[in-house]
Amino acid sequence: MASIDLNSDLGENSAERVVSDDIAMLQIVTSANVSCGFHAGSAEGIRDTLASAVAKGVVIGAHPSYLDRENFGRTPRNPDPRVLQAETEYQLGALIALAGAVGARVSYVKPHGALYNTIARDESQARAVVAGIRCVDPGLVLLGLAGGVALEVAARAGLQVAAEAFADRGYLADGSLVPRSQPGAVLHDAGAVAQRMVRFVETGLIEAVDGSDVRVEARSICVHGDSPGAVEMAAETRRMLVDAGIEIAPFVAG
Repeated sequence: MASIDLNSDLGENSAERVVSDDIAMLQIVTSANVSCGFHAGSAEGIRDTLASAVAKGVVIGAHPSYLDRENFGRTPRNPDPRVLQAETEYQLGALIALAGAVGARVSYVKPHGALYNTIARDESQARAVVAGIRCVDPGLVLLGLAGGVALEVAARAGLQVAAEAFADRGYLADGSLVPRSQPGAVLHDAGAVAQRMVRFVETGLIEAVDGSDVRVEARSICVHGDSPGAVEMAAETRRMLVDAGIEIAPFVAG
């Protein structure tokens, strides 16, 4: 039987900005990428999301970002590698401590937003993030964009890696994601997204915005928690995958 993980970005709510329904998403996904506070979320909210993930048996990953709360971590930056490594270590340490406080453990790392996209192509920043992960816990798995530079850098450094595909994001013909500033970047039709992911798991192919097929090798599917209709889209994706005889299971042990 084919198997795939479903992950979502959670722990991003705060009193001034609520972007996702974490409780509902945790009933659907098998892995939760929990904010480390640099782009969104609050200490108590992140702790609550971690506790809820434990209660639901959802595997926990750290979701570090550039320090960019005003832009939700989606503005590209070029920090000094030493700064980026230290900021990665700081965020991982904070989330690991909060997770321990609620009886949980952090199993993997999935960078957020602009940092995620940058390290998929920028080897210098990728090396800084990987160095930070290795210093905090070399047993953490790096989850990243299929075909991205970051996974190559991490594998060479001795980290375990896993690739993911995106349910609700558009792809370019080269396998990269359509920039959010361009048409077709974010998909909203739950049924179409779900069918797209069934086809991906069964064939390894995802249709790009130009109509061509992109081959993607991935062990996890991301369904964004902050997109409009995110819960419905995630639920429909899970339902159609299960109906197609595909097992939904974490890509790494919790």
